[in-house]
Amino acid sequence: MRAEELKYSKDHVWVAVEGDLARVGITDHAQRELGEVVFLDLPEVKRSFSQGEVVGSIESVKTTNDLFIPLSGEIVEVNAVVRDTPATVNSDPLGEGWLFRVRLRGPGELNELMDFQAYTAFTQS
Repeated sequence: MRAEELKYSKDHVWVAVEGDLARVGITDHAQRELGEVVFLDLPEVKRSFSQGEVVGSIESVKTTNDLFIPLSGEIVEVNAVVRDTPATVNSDPLGEGWLFRVRLRGPGELNELMDFQAYTAFTQS
């Protein structure tokens, strides 16, 4: 997906809506700030979360950060590629570096996320 087609949270997470599912990853901005990602603690499949809850963490050579879910719902899939090769988040954050898929519980929450232009302005402020 192209960056312009995604939605973004203030926690530097992107969302690609796919019907009643959303694919979630961290933004290119976030991966650049983190540096080389060395470990991901991802949520368990079938667990449900509310928007904004911590679902895991991302560890890089610089720091460890909490991973927040941008939309309420149930985790339906975790990306095995990034679990096995965390650096994929750095090399392809908007493609193969996605983290998990969530079945949306409150699609109206999408309206609370930013579009590409708003996110770009947010990261430059």
